[in-house]
Amino acid sequence: MIVEKDVAVPANDGLVLRANVYRPAAPGQFPVLLALGIYGKDAHFADAYKPLWDVLKRIYPEIDCNGTTGHWLRWENVDPERWVPHGYVVITVDARGTGKSPGYLDPLSPRETQDYYDAIEWAGVQAWSSGKVGLIGISYFAMKQWQVAAL
Repeated sequence: MIVEKDVAVPANDGLVLRANVYRPAAPGQFPVLLALGIYGKDAHFADAYKPLWDVLKRIYPEIDCNGTTGHWLRWENVDPERWVPHGYVVITVDARGTGKSPGYLDPLSPRETQDYYDAIEWAGVQAWSSGKVGLIGISYFAMKQWQVAAL
């Protein structure tokens, strides 16, 4: 798996968002699974959300084994180690004003929705992308999916 951290994703107003891109090491074009959110693309689930991680581990003790180290697992996101080997690119983008993306944090705003749209359009035209971009996540990520679908 190729891991690219802090990749520049341009927004339509000139600001540059930052993303982590996980993709197959093989040549080719692959479908993309993308999430843009406020929880920090670099915040490891087990470290940043330890009480919730402990609950999840009690319910699903195999979550960080059977083909994954859990090292790249992030809050409300898919595990790249489970998806990339099956031919997907996984992208997590820090929303404006969070993590390593500059700007003013304005959750669930039209600006954030436009940024998400821009990230989808960007992902669809990368050399490693098949042009098919799906959105992933639950809760906050899912609310953003509904908002960006309107664009």
